[in-house]
This record gives sequence, C-alpha cells and structure tokens, in this order.
Amino acid sequence: MAMNVGGSGDEDEVLSAINTTPLVDVMLVLLIIFLITIPVAIQTVPVSLPKANNVATQTKPENIVVAVDHEGTIYWNSEKMADNAALLARIKEAAVKQPQPEIHVRGDKDARFEFIGKVIVDCQRGGIQKVAFITEPDRGQQ
Repeated sequence: MAMNVGGSGDEDEVLSAINTTPLVDVMLVLLIIFLITIPVAIQTVPVSLPKANNVATQTKPENIVVAVDHEGTIYWNSEKMADNAALLARIKEAAVKQPQPEIHVRGDKDARFEFIGKVIVDCQRGGIQKVAFITEPDRGQQ
C-alpha cells in the first residue's frame, strides 16, 4: 500500500498510479478455484473405445435380401411373399444351409415399423444369426 505523507507542498497534485493489489488478489482466488474444480469436472472412467469405420456391403451370392414396401408387402429377393408365415418357412429353409446366409432387410422409409419388426421377429424365430439393414448413404440432401 502506498501512502502519501506530505513533503512536496503541492496539494493539488493528482495521484495517477493505479493500485493493482485488489486485482491481483481476485485473479489469484479465481485461479485457485479453477485449479480445484477442473479435475472434478473431467473425471472419466478410462475405457478403450472401438474404432469406427465405414465398410461397403459385400454382396455374396448366399445373402438374401428381404424388402418391405410402404404397404407392408414382403419380398424375398424379388419374389413376393404371400404372408409372414410363408416368409418364416423360407427363413427356416435358409437357416439350415452351411454356411448360413445373411438376411439383408431393405425397408421403405415410409413403411410402418411394425412391418419391419415382424420380419426381424421371423428371422429370429427361423434361427438366422446375422440380420442387417440396408440404407442409402446420406448425400447431404434433405
């Protein structure tokens, strides 16, 4: 702290020095608060996360494409199925083949989820191990 104790005789002289001690005190308190709170805020469990990559679908001759249109009609490759019972029978036939084929589900974007769900349930009941969904890549169009 600075004190001005008489001496020069000029009473009208303005003291133009800024006292920075309060500013430094406030900054040190803020620094200590940040140093204490940052380790608490970034506390995470160390886990090894998987690496993601985009792999193009490899179409094998044994893969089966099951398509569902917006009305709920089911197609086995390009053959129209009568109902879900016929689809289940076809899936059971395919499930016993070695190696077991993959089922690729192509659902219309306007199809109800109920229709797609029934196909997935039939695949599960038929014993298919691998079921995949086929989508179109996003090209920035809405």
